[in-house]
Amino acid sequence: MDETPTALFNSYEQDFRHIILSISEKLEGSGKNQQGEQRKAALRKVEIELDEADDIVSQLEVEIQGIPQSVKPPYAARLKQAKADLTKYKKLSKDLHSQAARSDLLGSFKNGSSSATSDDPYGERSDRTRLLAGTETLDDGSRRIQASTSLALEAEEHGVDILRTLRGQREQIENSRNTLQAADTHIDRATGTIKGMIRQMYKQRIILSGIGVFFVVMVLFILYFKLVRK
Repeated sequence: MDETPTALFNSYEQDFRHIILSISEKLEGSGKNQQGEQRKAALRKVEIELDEADDIVSQLEVEIQGIPQSVKPPYAARLKQAKADLTKYKKLSKDLHSQAARSDLLGSFKNGSSSATSDDPYGERSDRTRLLAGTETLDDGSRRIQASTSLALEAEEHGVDILRTLRGQREQIENSRNTLQAADTHIDRATGTIKGMIRQMYKQRIILSGIGVFFVVMVLFILYFKLVRK
């Protein structure tokens, strides 16, 4: 199995595109015409898929750090497009959630108005009360959505900080590894130099020993001729 950074990037990107296609089908395709509980279920499923897509984008950001600079630009462009698609469908999902909540409130208001017209002598005041209550509920829902969005953005910022820290640690490890490799190279060179010096020392020792033997033999030879064959 190929586990190079580019292969992993391609694999994660393929998973991301599959999820985005499913989200697009629910928000813009055939799922757009669903009503009631089916529509709500589809929107809940979209939220889950958006979370999965967000995780994959974070993984893409990790994998792109290991891609060589010579081939990195097209992958960076693909990552940018993936982020743009994710942002687009997050916004669309948020808008559709707001529309669904507003439709539920208006539907409840209409049903309440029908009952008040026939039975409640203070129907107008009751309708106004329901409208104010519905508006307050809608505002409360909007505030909750904004709070959730803020939490999501904060979590994303923390994730980016973590990725940045991991990238710095990875660079430090790579620098340490390069330093160790350079040290190994210098040690190998020093070892080779020392071995050469040792070989040279042995050669000199052999030469000096040979010269010493030669002089000893010559002295003995001279003494022999002077003392024995005198």
